[in-house]
Amino acid sequence: MDNRPIGVFDSGLGGLSVWKELVTLMPEESMIYYADSGNCPYGPKPEEEITAIVNKISKFLIEKECKIIVVACNTATNAAIDHLRSSFSVPFIGMEPAIKPAAIQTRSGKVGILATEGTLNGKKFKKTATTHASHLDLMVQVGQGLVELVEEGKVETKEAETLLRTYIEPMMENQVDQLVLGCTHYPFLQPLIGEITKDSISVLNPAEAVARHTLKILREEQLCFSSNGRKPFYHFYTSGKAVKLGEFL
Repeated sequence: MDNRPIGVFDSGLGGLSVWKELVTLMPEESMIYYADSGNCPYGPKPEEEITAIVNKISKFLIEKECKIIVVACNTATNAAIDHLRSSFSVPFIGMEPAIKPAAIQTRSGKVGILATEGTLNGKKFKKTATTHASHLDLMVQVGQGLVELVEEGKVETKEAETLLRTYIEPMMENQVDQLVLGCTHYPFLQPLIGEITKDSISVLNPAEAVARHTLKILREEQLCFSSNGRKPFYHFYTSGKAVKLGEFL
């Protein structure tokens, strides 16, 4: 049993959507979250740059004695998860768009995927899409500008609605019945997505599944918290503005 914290990081504030699921599933575990808002967004950056950035963040979290690290960012997972797993001894949990459950649940055979450029161009995404959705009609859309709106706290604005409509309405016209959110920032826009679609499309957010997988690995590696009367702690770090981080907690 292990009382060290779980480490979680993202290109910014989006990974808090994953952090919240981890806390809900494992309220006894301490956690350290790192929001790299100073380098956000990761999507347009080359893989080499992303790998160098997240390598430094991982070192920071390991120095803070994190026993496992959740890469709460699809783009970072695509670019660097193999490097991180080969470079450090702690387990790393990555993100993956929920294409497989979307493929299982769709009735129309048409699935929409909203993600960053870095995720959609990544090898892992392409492999997953080929494995689980080669028989489907996939409508793939880069969510240009959405990460920045979430980082700025503009999740309930007309600007966000207008941008989302340009991405989602063509999917609705094509009878998409599943919408995969391929970026951890996007769940913060889910209420607005529901208003636009009138809840006619199932929205898939993989955060809960990632939390369950994290708990599974903790149990397998015997890294779960051992109760000693100590309350869990939650520490937050950011390379951006702390005030923005505080607004999301």
